Amino acid sequence: MAGERLAQGLKELADERVDHRFKALPPDAEGRTVGELAAERRNLFRDGFTTPVLTLSAESVTHNLALMETYAVRHGLAFAPHGKTCMAPQLFARQLEHGAWGITAAVPHQVRVYRHYGIQRIFLANELVDAAALRWLAGELTADPGFRFVCYVDSLRGIELMDTALREAGATRPVDVVVELGAGEGARTGVRTETECLELADAIAGVDTLRLVGVAGYEGEVPGATPERVTAWLRRLVALAAEFDRAGRFADLDQIVISAGGSAWFDAVAEVFAEIPELTAPPLKLLRSGAYVSHDDGHYRKVTPFNRIPEEGALQPAFRLWAQVVSRPTPEQAFLNAGKRDAAYDLHLPQAQVVRSGRDGTLRPADGLTVTGLSDQHAWVRTERAGDLEVGDWVGLGLSHPCTSFDKWQLIPLVEQDGTVTDCIRTFF
Repeated sequence: MAGERLAQGLKELADERVDHRFKALPPDAEGRTVGELAAERRNLFRDGFTTPVLTLSAESVTHNLALMETYAVRHGLAFAPHGKTCMAPQLFARQLEHGAWGITAAVPHQVRVYRHYGIQRIFLANELVDAAALRWLAGELTADPGFRFVCYVDSLRGIELMDTALREAGATRPVDVVVELGAGEGARTGVRTETECLELADAIAGVDTLRLVGVAGYEGEVPGATPERVTAWLRRLVALAAEFDRAGRFADLDQIVISAGGSAWFDAVAEVFAEIPELTAPPLKLLRSGAYVSHDDGHYRKVTPFNRIPEEGALQPAFRLWAQVVSRPTPEQAFLNAGKRDAAYDLHLPQAQVVRSGRDGTLRPADGLTVTGLSDQHAWVRTERAGDLEVGDWVGLGLSHPCTSFDKWQLIPLVEQDGTVTDCIRTFF
């Protein structure tokens, strides 16, 4: 049933009509479905796509999906990649095909999107205290006995709010929760001390609308993160799970959830989770890294654990934003028609990587070109030589931070190395 629901949802996406809502798609494709446009296998550069246009490399996405599947299997990890990175059901489907246990969410809207597309296992890496969302969740759990949902708790007030809303909704199944251990003073969410964690466990045991199934947290928030500090926090998380288990907190569970893992420290997670002691039920060692599917040319290229463990492989940046030179006012300055509306800029500015001649389509490295700033709809480019660029050239830009790249585009062409567009990836932000 779940597989049929996902397949039907993907068919709905393929049947969506292309029109003015979607940036950069060919004007003469108006009225075609996404599936029909993909079947035409148009060339990105010659067949009507307009600039700016964000693309995903078909080959790199395939490589990244396979690499993380292999990594998780090799280290005995279950994998629930964070879907807020891409919010793309087509990519969720491929992640599940590559062995993902489920998909992680951050807010209720994302959970609703996942459920529309038949995602059966959802890990909400947040405390859920919205009464309307909890009423909806209670209905989903009642309607679908196969639906597995897990979320954080990190406060007594949160437990109170959850219990009240679920009781008022007439919930027939308890909501599975994990106590979130904070990553330290000055970190983001999560309980700061083990003593407070025990208080939350007592409170959960006192209500029948919630069921404690494990512990979790996010090592990426460890203040002044170093391998030693991250490892120390992860060992605290494992020790908390063991303490809960010894105290009988996980009675009658088939699995005990122990979850961590962003995109910068999953090697440390794998190392420490390999040390989990024997518990009364098998541990579900749940990794949640999400940025891997596209990777990037900036932040994650710098911090990926594969830099520390090159023998295990390497992710490939899949994003490229193509923009066109629309102004060349001085020999030292050029302007592209892509700006903050189109490119991630919260961590680093885009990087000029390649130039495609507007005259004959030949490609050359973007030597001597530096993006120095972004306006709403322009990229400021410094040039070293007057002949580096001319109006009409296309410039391929590498981006930093996938999470703020996907959210600017509703349909993203999936492009093979020769420029053939094989699909368009739909996002929901």
